[in-house]
Amino acid sequence: MDEELSEAVKKCLKILEENIDIMSNLEFALEDEKENDLVSDLELHNLYDMTEDVAASAKLKRAESNFMRRKSEDFQ
Repeated sequence: MDEELSEAVKKCLKILEENIDIMSNLEFALEDEKENDLVSDLELHNLYDMTEDVAASAKLKRAESNFMRRKSEDFQ
């Protein structure tokens, strides 16, 4: 039973590894669509804050993706 579970987990991880880039790209595309609303009357400090938020978000998503990739490699 433990061996069957181990094999099932390995198969799932392999599928995830093969598709992680696709899923990540879809997630980014969906987030971009949600955030495409126009905002008027922004001041320079608002744009600066938004730029910092976007950069931090991109770093977090890249770190999450790299973490998941490393975890999937550990199970192989």
